[in-house]
Amino acid sequence: MVTRFIVIALPALLLTGCEHLGTVIERDGPPVSVVGLDEVAELLSSLPIGAEQVDEVYDAVRASRSNGYDEEYRMRDLFCSPGSGVGDDDGPTKAAGYAKPMRSLIEDYLAAKYRTKAGGYDTLMVNNYMNTLMSSGLQIYWPYSDDNKMGAELPIITFDPGDGSEVNEGYLLTDTPSGRLVEKIVVNEAVARQRPVWVVNTNDDSAFKTLEVLRRDDPEWGTGGGGVIRTKGDGDGHSHRSLFLRSFQATRQYDSWFAGASEFFIKVGAVEDFTASTEAEMKLYTPSVTDFMVVVRRMEIGQDKSFDVVLVSDWTEQLENCALIILEDDGGTQTTWKTSATVKYNSKSYGFDISIPVNIRDDIVWRGQLSSSYIEKYAGSPSRLGDVIITLDLI
Repeated sequence: MVTRFIVIALPALLLTGCEHLGTVIERDGPPVSVVGLDEVAELLSSLPIGAEQVDEVYDAVRASRSNGYDEEYRMRDLFCSPGSGVGDDDGPTKAAGYAKPMRSLIEDYLAAKYRTKAGGYDTLMVNNYMNTLMSSGLQIYWPYSDDNKMGAELPIITFDPGDGSEVNEGYLLTDTPSGRLVEKIVVNEAVARQRPVWVVNTNDDSAFKTLEVLRRDDPEWGTGGGGVIRTKGDGDGHSHRSLFLRSFQATRQYDSWFAGASEFFIKVGAVEDFTASTEAEMKLYTPSVTDFMVVVRRMEIGQDKSFDVVLVSDWTEQLENCALIILEDDGGTQTTWKTSATVKYNSKSYGFDISIPVNIRDDIVWRGQLSSSYIEKYAGSPSRLGDVIITLDLI
C-alpha cells in the first residue's frame, strides 16, 4: 500500500547556532533518548526540502569526497557548519551561503511537533532533540552523488536497515500542485545509481585521517606521500631505499550498499634504517608500524587508486622482509596480530617481534610477510593479495 501525506512548510522559528546547542545539555539536562535511523529518515522526509537543501547536501558530500572520505554529510556538520564535509578545516560556518539551511528546516519541524496549547513550543524538547541529532554519529550518505545530481531533483530518503540486506523502504519526495507528496517505495542500489538517494547511516571513518588530510596537515608527507627519497648510498656505505605503495585496487565490496564505502587499513611493520654490525647496535633498533586508511567508494570498486605513499622510508640491504596486513574495518574490541620482521646480521637472520593492532570484527583481506626478494621481483607490477590488487615499488 502506498503511503501519502502532505508536508506544509512552517516559517523559521529558531536560529540555533552550534555554540548554543553545545550549552543546552549543561543547562537543561541530558538529551532525549537516542533516535533511530528509521526515525531520522522519516523526519528528513517530512521536511520541505528544495533545491537549496539538495545543493547544501551535495556541497558537503563533495567536500568529504575531495578530502578522501565517503560521500557523507554528518549531522554534526549539518548543525555546526552547514555544507561542510568530513575532513574540512574547522572554521567559520558556511551557513551564510544558504538562505534556509537544513538545520533551519529541522528546527521548524521540531517546533511544530512540540507545539504547546498556549501557541508556543517546548524549547527544552526542541533543543534537546537537536542536541541528540548533532551528537548521534548519524549522517546523510549520498551514494553515486557525482553520477546522479540531476539538477534540483528531490531525493529518495531511506536508512541502513543494519541487517546486511540490499533492499529497504524509502520515501520518494514529489512536488504536486496541492503540495509535497511523500510515497513509500522500495529502494535498492540500482535505484541509487539512477537518481539521488539519501541514506541515513552511521559515520565510520571520520575518526581517522585519510592520506589527503595527512598530506594537507603535515608537509612532511609531501605530494609524493613522504619525505625526500634517499638516493642509494648516503655516505655511510649502506644502500638506502624507500618502499612505496603506488596504487591500490579493491575487487569487491565488503558491506551492504546502505553502509557506504569500504574503509581499508594498511599496516606495515618493519625495522627501518637497519645497519647494525654489532650485537650492541642491534639492541638500539625497534620495529615501526606504518598505519593509514584508504576509503574505496562503491563507484571505485575495480579501479586503481594512485597514492605514491611511503610504507618503509629506510629499506636497507639488511632488511629481509616486512609484515603486511590489510583490513576492512568493522570495529569491535581491539586486539593485536603478533608477527615479526626479519633482518640480516653477521650473515644470519634475526626476527624482531611486532604487535600490529586489529579489531576483532575486522575483515582480514590479507596478512603475511613480504620478502625483499618478492618485492624486488614484482616492484612496479600489480600483485593480487586476497581481494585487493596493490602495486609496490622500491626506490
